[in-house]
Amino acid sequence: MFTTRPEIAGTFGAVATTHWIASQVGMSVLERGGNAFDAAAAAGFTLQIVEPHLNGPGGDCPIILHSARTGAQSVICGQGPAPAALTVAKLKGELGLDIVPGTGFLCAPIPGAFDAWALMLRDHGTWRLRDVLDYAIGYASRGAHVVGRVAATIETVRPLFETHWPTSAALWLRGITPGALYTNPELAETYARVVREAEAASGDREGQIEAARNIWYGGFVAEAIDRFGRDSRHSTPPAASTPAC
Repeated sequence: MFTTRPEIAGTFGAVATTHWIASQVGMSVLERGGNAFDAAAAAGFTLQIVEPHLNGPGGDCPIILHSARTGAQSVICGQGPAPAALTVAKLKGELGLDIVPGTGFLCAPIPGAFDAWALMLRDHGTWRLRDVLDYAIGYASRGAHVVGRVAATIETVRPLFETHWPTSAALWLRGITPGALYTNPELAETYARVVREAEAASGDREGQIEAARNIWYGGFVAEAIDRFGRDSRHSTPPAASTPAC
């Protein structure tokens, strides 16, 4: 059967993702002696840079994995829960809503992607967090070329950013066109700082990953999210005009 895409075969591993740079990152990890979980985490964090319309540090990350060591399958549910105070009674009573808005603070869960990748890396990987995040930090700092779908997706939310989310507009509406080099220095520095603080907190691999998890959900990252939520002057579109999350 004729195909323009060759079958993927490898003697010690193969990587498939939705973006060639992330696949390349995964193979780089395998070629440098990392295992499949190291490669998956590195590729996953890289996807946040090269496919930002589909991935991000504030997103979810359900993982189905198989461990050759244990011979068992397991699931890491990296789907962030809703905030504890956001009850049905609060939505219907105090806020007068019968549906969760499709945008804004009310539909935002606690970010689950970082913890999912970190937990998998801690329990099944072999690499240190610095080495895994180095790829994503590099592409975020030096840039990756924008694929057409990224630019097209950004255009669909341009009115929303311009009207309600000016800080998102400042990041995403700065001439991002197909083929252009896109950088995200703020995210690069965030991950670099997480690594620095984690290494300062512990000298061993597992300890550094645990420290990074605590930093993300209880340190400067969590504090920045909380501060943004409390101090933000952004508006939220009416619930009736947006779909449910």
